[in-house]
Amino acid sequence: ARHLFDAIPQPTTVLWNTLIIGYICNGIPLEAISLYSRMLCSGVKSHDGTKCDSYTLSSALKACAETRQLLTGKALHCHVLRFCAYPSRIVYNSLLNMYATCLPSFECDLVKRVFSSMRKRDVISRNTMISWYAKSGRFVEAVGELVMMMKTGLRPTVVSFLNVLPALSGFGDVHIARAVHGMVTKFGEEYVKDLFIVSTAITMYAELGCLDFAREIFDDCSDKNAHVWNAMMGAYVSNSFAVNALELFLEALESDSVDNTDEVTFVSALAAASDLQDFDIVQQLHGYLVKSSSVVSSVVLLNAVMSSYSRCNSVEDSLKLFGEIRERDVVSWNTIICALVHNELRPDALMLIYEMQKQGFRVDCVTITALFSIASNLGDIGISKQVHGYFIRHGIKLNGAESYLIDMYSRSGSINAAERIFESTLGSHIGDLAVWNSMISGYARNDMIEEALASFRRMLLENMVPNSVTVASILPLCSRFGGIGLGKKLHCFALRSSLDGNLFVASGLVDMYSKCGAIRYAERVFESSPEKNSVTYTNMMLGYGQHGMSDEALTLFHSMKRSGVDPDSVTFVAALSACSYGGLISEGLDLFRSMETEQRIKPSIEHLVCVVDMLGKAGRLPEAYEFAEKLEESGDFFEIWGSLLASCRVHREVELGKVVADKILSMEKKKKKKNGDKTGRSPPYRVLMRNMLAEEGKWENAMDSRKEAGCSWIDVRGEISCFVSGEKNHPRKGEIYELL
Repeated sequence: ARHLFDAIPQPTTVLWNTLIIGYICNGIPLEAISLYSRMLCSGVKSHDGTKCDSYTLSSALKACAETRQLLTGKALHCHVLRFCAYPSRIVYNSLLNMYATCLPSFECDLVKRVFSSMRKRDVISRNTMISWYAKSGRFVEAVGELVMMMKTGLRPTVVSFLNVLPALSGFGDVHIARAVHGMVTKFGEEYVKDLFIVSTAITMYAELGCLDFAREIFDDCSDKNAHVWNAMMGAYVSNSFAVNALELFLEALESDSVDNTDEVTFVSALAAASDLQDFDIVQQLHGYLVKSSSVVSSVVLLNAVMSSYSRCNSVEDSLKLFGEIRERDVVSWNTIICALVHNELRPDALMLIYEMQKQGFRVDCVTITALFSIASNLGDIGISKQVHGYFIRHGIKLNGAESYLIDMYSRSGSINAAERIFESTLGSHIGDLAVWNSMISGYARNDMIEEALASFRRMLLENMVPNSVTVASILPLCSRFGGIGLGKKLHCFALRSSLDGNLFVASGLVDMYSKCGAIRYAERVFESSPEKNSVTYTNMMLGYGQHGMSDEALTLFHSMKRSGVDPDSVTFVAALSACSYGGLISEGLDLFRSMETEQRIKPSIEHLVCVVDMLGKAGRLPEAYEFAEKLEESGDFFEIWGSLLASCRVHREVELGKVVADKILSMEKKKKKKNGDKTGRSPPYRVLMRNMLAEEGKWENAMDSRKEAGCSWIDVRGEISCFVSGEKNHPRKGEIYELL
């Protein structure tokens, strides 16, 4: 077509328009804009056949909208004003669509001005405004525009309802949603049976939490396609009804129509299996995809399978599948990087990011977010600075980057760098709650209670309204510094602000009260919490364990499983610790065995220490030693053998203690040889070894060790006092020693 066009010496306006529209229809809008520019430069005159008409301008504006070229669109707006004294409705509609598509959601004045300047507004312009309002979060205005359309005598089209239904879910009123959906029914079968309206209505009701209405629409649809099945499956998945989603998936596979499933159907099924953390179902879905040659090559599906394996705690299968993908995209790399980060394999994730760039893939927002997470959790200031430098050098745009940076530096121990970023952002981000929360969390993480509280007060003075993250960030300080009074004030604030039902706040309150010794308060908060997750249960179990209430902790663990909340690795640490405190050995060992067999959770060093400590406290030292020995190199951790050594000293098993001490000495020599680390603070186990050897008169083998003085805090009538071993500087030391 282009060759034929170029052969014509003086193309008419119709020919120019035909080729411009052809480029747009074939997905080459940039060529359409280039051709329009050439048309202007080819001797356009005001009265000949090459003059730009309404179709030329509307087509060029559509090309600008598809390429999001706002500046070019504004230039075309100038052309409209220059060439058309009275622009036609088609030009105005294209101009309105261009601005609605290209402008960011917070810049609405220009869109409204163009709409207001239109002499006649038809269904297309009204639909554009409804879509714009819905996209920019102005849900009331979107519904109002539909009402105004009907008041002016215009009949809404299918597109009108497709635009307004998502706004109704954002509006959050089920009654209004039902009323508008009733209007769809009133307009007849053409609207009711439109499959796009059916799928959009299902999604709307799902987002409003009305799955019964969504299912009713689904069941009433006689001629379903993949979009309708996907909408219903997505509704189940988004509302945590994963089993129902999988049942619907099987129903779709068993139906006669071949149009019932597509890539999105399998992605939804994999998401449901991931939510259940059911490794077997993920494997079955993967196997089905491998057998179905029509979909096995889809990188979208392979990425979804990779993510599902990771969420089922099988990062090995994720890595294996990643290695088998022939044509990886950026999502493939990001998926495996996030999988490694999720499974705490951060050094491996860093290496993959390096390899990703070597193979020519550009780091995007997802990758840089993973990088921030890696640097934050590694707590290495060197890596943090490199990540920050990389972020600046490559000019990566990321919403909330300041809060990520503050969190990263505070976790790396560089609170000064975090403060500099915080102060530099206050001018332009004074209303960004995430920045304030990151700074307060940074102070709390570094035990800077006064600075954290000062930031909290400063935040209130700036008329910022704290949210659940703010409260949850400060609560740990109360237990750390013995300030139950502050904790109660924060609890009252949460109640007044209706934040007490938030999962993070409720979990933080349970943790704070139990660590401050108020276990009954912790129980009340736990029982009154409307929603509980694994963190809430874990904090309550830890509280029971710390207060010697092991039976209650174990009962709560089983209650948690009956409630449908899956325990995670930290939950098992809490449960095993409670068993250790209460001497529930057989129950603890059963729990440990069920980790891998039932929950597919690989035991970490914390779980292994709990088992050794549990057996050691019960005096079953040979079993504890045998357990540690069976771990071989995977058990070469000072914490495991140090726990066994402590038990040997308690039970006066000196001979076994010597064997354990030799093991620890051997491990330390290996560590020094590997790392060249010959200095640093002496870990606690060395004190135990020294004492045990000294008791036997083995001073020549006793290691030179130093132990820092223990520190305790207590809150008396709102005043916090600090004590260290052998305290001589306390202002009331005379009274204290006299009482002692």
